[in-house]
Parts: sequence; structure tokens; C-alpha cells
Amino acid sequence: QVQLVESGGGSVQAGGSLRLSCAASGRTFDTYTMGWFRQAPGKEREFVARFRRRDGTTYYADSVKGRFTISRDNAKNTVYLQMNSLKPEDTGVYFCAAVTSATANFDLWGQGTQVTVSS
Repeated sequence: QVQLVESGGGSVQAGGSLRLSCAASGRTFDTYTMGWFRQAPGKEREFVARFRRRDGTTYYADSVKGRFTISRDNAKNTVYLQMNSLKPEDTGVYFCAAVTSATANFDLWGQGTQVTVSS
């Protein structure tokens, strides 16, 4: 059973940076498309970034494009989210997710890590 564990969250001032990590157990990590989502207080969870397994392409939400970078290290079974130029509206719980089945939906989720950006 593959599990995802996020780390790296914390509190920063606007303009600062954080790097989130998502460590995956299991031998099939490199076969998964990986993504990051976030949920702000009182709001629904939203897509942030995706690293597609098939061709290595990345895709970002417009709100983070140019500021966030998703990457992965298959040797370490880890996916990262580098977040620069953080804004207060980036505050929320960040979740790592994986596509593990042919449905192409994100169906495996981590427990989340809190990111707080103060102005």
C-alpha cells in the first residue's frame, strides 16, 4: 500500500519561499502522475500543480504560475513543490496526491501540511 507523507510547511512572510516535500512509500512511485492541491480556510480544495508521468510535463494553476515549481526525484520517491514569492492568499493546507489507476483521477492523498503566509 503506497502512502504519501508531506512535509516542509510552515509560516513565512509575504515574498518568502518554502519547499514542500512529499515522500512516497512503495516501488511504483515512478509510474504515478503526481500533483499538489491546497485548501484555504472555508474554501474548497483546489489544484495547484501536476507532474505528468507519461511525458514529464508540468502544469500549474494560473494563480501560482511563474512562482511555484513542481519537481520529482524518482530515486528518492519524492515530489517537491518549490514556492517562491509567496502571498497571503497562498495560505492553506497543501496536499500531495497521486494518480494510481487508469481512471486518471487523483486517488491517493497525503495528510496535508499547513502553509501560512503573513502580510
